[in-house]
Amino acid sequence: MTQTDSIKVRRIAVRNPLDGPILAVSRRFGERSKEVERFLKFATVGFIGAVIDAGTLFVLQATVLSPVEPDKGFKVALASTIAFVLAVTSNFIWNRYWTYPDSRTRSIRRQLTQFAFISFVGWFGRTLWISSAYLWLGNALGQFLLPEIQLLRPGYVPSASAEAKLGTMAAWFIGVIIVLVWNFLANRYWTYNDVS
Repeated sequence: MTQTDSIKVRRIAVRNPLDGPILAVSRRFGERSKEVERFLKFATVGFIGAVIDAGTLFVLQATVLSPVEPDKGFKVALASTIAFVLAVTSNFIWNRYWTYPDSRTRSIRRQLTQFAFISFVGWFGRTLWISSAYLWLGNALGQFLLPEIQLLRPGYVPSASAEAKLGTMAAWFIGVIIVLVWNFLANRYWTYNDVS
């Protein structure tokens, strides 16, 4: 009996109602179906994480970490950090047990560290992108959409604040898509590279 025969690895796989539709879509991709299945599961987990992130931030700012003077900068940073950590933790657990249930050659601590690092890099890149793009993107979209907006609200004159909010949301959306692809590929080929 070899050492690997005597070690039994307990594999936990999570099943849920989304498995059926995800498998139905992924099977259409032939030999790439397993990777498509993983990507769709990863994207679903990312969506859940985004809800946890935004929901936690909203609740914390509406209750115990309200962004008011004094220390509003600290409270915003703390609430944002708590929300980010909860979302990354949720994403890691779901990805370990649902997206990549066959990945167990590394310790959970090592995989969590790798996953958190990749998530942080994605968050950092997304934050830089949003901070640098929201003004010009809001201005461009504001000018592009102004005729349609004025059809619904005659006499509407866009404010700098409205353009900044529009640009922030547009940059956030683009950033989420880019970070989704980054996180999937980096985790697939580094954190969970032990799956076939």
